[in-house]
Amino acid sequence: MSTRLPGFRGEYLWEYDIAERQLLALAEAFPAERYAWRPAETARSVGEVLVHLGASGRMFLALLGVDAAQDLYGKLEGEGLARAMAMFARNESLEKSVTDKADVLALLRSSLNDLRTAFTETTDAGLDGPEVFGGEGSTVRRFYMRAVCHLHEHMGQLVAYSRAMGLPAPWQAEREAQRKAIENELAGSKK
Repeated sequence: MSTRLPGFRGEYLWEYDIAERQLLALAEAFPAERYAWRPAETARSVGEVLVHLGASGRMFLALLGVDAAQDLYGKLEGEGLARAMAMFARNESLEKSVTDKADVLALLRSSLNDLRTAFTETTDAGLDGPEVFGGEGSTVRRFYMRAVCHLHEHMGQLVAYSRAMGLPAPWQAEREAQRKAIENELAGSKK
C-alpha cells in the first residue's frame, strides 16, 4: 500500500493500489491451465490480457522517456510514431510468446512496480508537462490517468472471464472483512 502523498498524486496512488491489488489477485486466482482460455477465437486469452497489461505499462513509460523497458524492447529504431509502432508490434509478439503463468506474473508485477515508481518520482510540475498522446497535445498526468484506466478496463475483462469460468472474485473475503469492520464501527458509535 502506498504512503499517501498529498493532492492528486496521493489520490491517484490510492486508486492505483486498488487496481494493482485486485488485478494481481485475479491473475493469481486463475489456474495456470486456464491462462490459455479465451471466450472466443478472436478474443485475447487470460494470459494474453495479462501480458498485454504488463507490456503496455512498460510501453507507456517508454513513451514518456522513462528507462523501464530495455529488457522488453532493447534498442528501438526510429522516433515518434515509428518507435511506438515498433513497441506495439513487440507487445503483440510478447502476448503470443510469454505463456507460462510465472513468467506472465513476473512481467505484470514488474510493470506495475515500474509504473508506481515512475509516477511517485514525478513531481507535480512534471505531471503538468506537455506530452502527445494519441496524436493530441496533452499532459504527462493524462498519460498516467490512461494507464490506470487501462488497468481497470482489462480487469473488468478478466472479471468477466473468471465469471464465465465459474470462478469467484478473489477479493470476496477482503470485502466481507471490510463490511464487518464497518458494521462493528457503526455498532460501536451507537453505544
